[in-house]
Amino acid sequence: MAAVDDIRRSYRTPRAVMREHLSRLKSEPRALTFLLAALIVIFIGQWPRLSREAFQADQPLVGLMMGTALALLAMVPVFYLIAAVSHLVAKILGGRGSFYRARQALFWSMLVISPLMLLHGLVAGFIGAGQQSSLLGLAIAAIFALIWGASLRVAEFEQGAEAS
Repeated sequence: MAAVDDIRRSYRTPRAVMREHLSRLKSEPRALTFLLAALIVIFIGQWPRLSREAFQADQPLVGLMMGTALALLAMVPVFYLIAAVSHLVAKILGGRGSFYRARQALFWSMLVISPLMLLHGLVAGFIGAGQQSSLLGLAIAAIFALIWGASLRVAEFEQGAEAS
């Protein structure tokens, strides 16, 4: 349950939680686990919306679910690329972190907002596409940007962010 507690704490003190994660030994499997766990929760969050689409379009739900799962898996290298670009931009701005620390910041931030993606999926599934879903999506994007920005600041600019 430590991850759930850390996710909850990340909404209040994202920098403190990121410091704790970065103080642990470097572990590429842990970073990948954060990413995959986030993608699994995001995928589950899509089920209500996919169910609604399958019913409305008279399509098989399994096909929509498989397509969504494959699309999320295909995005894994893109997330690695986004983390690398964020590290390079931070380095230009004076950051002293590493590619690993940038990945950790991005992947952890994705896991932190994944419960909100469950809520977004419920809204899209029960209410459908519309103003409520769009506003909630914008709010989630803003929360993600704040948490990722705070985490990236710790990973790249705080003491102890020397490249490792």
